[in-house]
Order: sequence, then C-alpha cells, then structure tokens
Amino acid sequence: MFQEILFRAKKIDMTILGILLCFMVISTMVIYSATSNTKYAGLHINNLVMFGVLFVTMLALALIDYRGIVRHFSIYLYVAGILMLLFVRFKGMTINGSTRWINLHVMQFQPSELAKIFVILLLAKFLGSRKGEYLRLIRDILPMVAIVGIPFMMVLEQPDLGTSIVFVCILIGMMWIGKIRLKHALIGICTIVAGISSITALYFVNLSLFNKIVKPHQLHRIQTFLDPTSDPDQSYHVLNSIKAVSSGELKGEGFLNGRMVHGGYIPYDYADSIYVVIGEEFGFIGSSMLLFLYFFLIYRMIRIAMSCQNLEGSYIIIGVVSMFTLQIFENIAMHTGLMPLTGIALPFVSYGGSSLLTNMLCMGLVLSVKIHDA
Repeated sequence: MFQEILFRAKKIDMTILGILLCFMVISTMVIYSATSNTKYAGLHINNLVMFGVLFVTMLALALIDYRGIVRHFSIYLYVAGILMLLFVRFKGMTINGSTRWINLHVMQFQPSELAKIFVILLLAKFLGSRKGEYLRLIRDILPMVAIVGIPFMMVLEQPDLGTSIVFVCILIGMMWIGKIRLKHALIGICTIVAGISSITALYFVNLSLFNKIVKPHQLHRIQTFLDPTSDPDQSYHVLNSIKAVSSGELKGEGFLNGRMVHGGYIPYDYADSIYVVIGEEFGFIGSSMLLFLYFFLIYRMIRIAMSCQNLEGSYIIIGVVSMFTLQIFENIAMHTGLMPLTGIALPFVSYGGSSLLTNMLCMGLVLSVKIHDA
C-alpha cells in the first residue's frame, strides 16, 4: 500500500506545484501590503495557513483515483451542492445585500464555489458516457443545460452575477470539447443573443417587467460601466481602480508604496480587488509576470488533458480551465474598465477561504488525472 502511494506521488506534476507555490508567495505578499496598518492586518498569516492546509488537502485528493469520484459520487456531490444552495437561500448569511454565505462561526463558507466543482464532475460523467460521439440536442445538450441551469439560477438570485457567469462558461467549454455540432452551437448563440436583445428591448417597452428581470443594482453597474462619469459617487471603485493600475506604469510604485491602495480608495483590495494592488505597486512588469504564471498553469493543464487516456479526465481539466480563464479575465477586466464590476475572486491570489478551497480542490483533481491517467 505504501509503495503504491509512493509510486503515485512520484507522478505528481512538479511544474504545477511550483506554480502554486509562486501564487502562495505572491498572494501572501500582496495581502500583507493591502492590509498593513488597517483593521485587517494579519490576514496574510491566515492566508498562509489556509494555503498550507489546502496544499496538503490537494495532494491527498491527487492520490485518489478521480475516475471513482466521477463514476460513483458525482451525482451525489451535485445533489449536495444544490441542497447547500437551498440552505443559503433560506438560512444564508447576508452581507452587502447579497445572501451567499453559510456562517460556520470559524469562517463564512460560500457553497456556490464548491458547486462549480460538482457541476464539472457531473458534466464529465455525462460527457464520458458519450465516448467521444457528437452530442445530441435533446438527449445530451438539453440535460447538460439543465444540470448547469439549476445552480446558475440559484446563484443568480443570491444575487451573484459573477459566479453565475462562471457556470455558463464551464458549460460552454465542456460542450465545445465534448463535440457539440456546429448547428447546435449556432442555435445556442442565437438563443443567447435573442434573450439579451429581448431584455434590452423591455427596458424601452415595458420597464416594470424589465425591473423584475434585471435588479436595480445590476442595471446601475451596467450604466456606470458604460459611462463611469455619469455617477462618480457610485463608480468611484472602478474609477479609482483604473487610476491606481495606470499609476503603476512600467515598474510600479514599489512594494507597500501604493498611494491609492494605502490611501483607502480601493474597497476590498485584499480580496476581489487585489489585482489593483499588484498593478499599482508592481506595474506592468508585475502584472505581466502574474499573467504569465496563469498562462503557464493553463498551458500545463491543457497538455495533461491532451495526453489523457480517459475522456472523463480531459473533460474535468477543460472544465477547470474554462472556470479559471473566465475568472481571471473577469476579475482583471472589471478593474480596468473592460467589464462591469462584479464580485469575483482572482484565483489563488485573492483572500478568501471558499475560493481558495475550490481552486485547490480543482488542482487536486487535475493532478489526479495526471497521476492516474495521463
């Protein structure tokens, strides 16, 4: 038994482990900078401890054969995720107008984060049963849409637009690699475009019905995104973020020297807005190095997916890649004025136990694919 575990451990992708260690160092440093001389001082220690504990958890998961999890437990995990989201709806903790968390006293847990993993596992099981055949519209695509649609709607009602969009991106990525026919993809694109166009038309035709679909705060974020100067009081977060990132220029203001960050102009600079700290203090060079690490991590995962002997393993990795890609783009884009502001963490860098737990579990599954199948 011990020899088998040792044999599996030798097959762990050391490159991915090295990249994750780099993220741990970067995250801890930047959180320290963002929270120094504030009431949140010391969060970098918590972050380091969480990384350490979850690093061990990730390695333990990597040694477990992912195929058993997908084939025997994915449906139960998915149901558990839905039940947790239901619990949040009726007994959840509300912060800043959003009900997303379960109060565990020692921490605030966000079930929608884990739900993303459970959706990936169930979709991998579903796609694996097709054995590489083209997806059928009624028997395959519609059930997959339903699998994603249930948590998507529940998370959207919390409200959490950022996380709900991640579910859609996971679905699109996994269906694409799962061999969706071009005509079915075009039907999906046309349906999405028609839906967005219809909602937009309601704004001019039936405003009361429009307000039932699009919440006032969501509409306001879109309006301030299109024209940040229209309401400076409400768009100060985005405007200050753009100003801070641009002030970093090539080399940045220097570690602990971010004037906008340390002046208290950037809300949640240790969490969702942590990219602003990197942009201001480390400039274009620091931001580019961070993006290179993300690129290299995604590249390694895709290489593992391409060498995988089992389709279920490839589907899991593509689901994880789709999730990370959207979250990285969305987080950086919303702080540089390219997308409306939403609450979404920067993977492996933002402070947050639920987010880091999900990301490390995802990497545990990826490493499990590498060990047992690639």
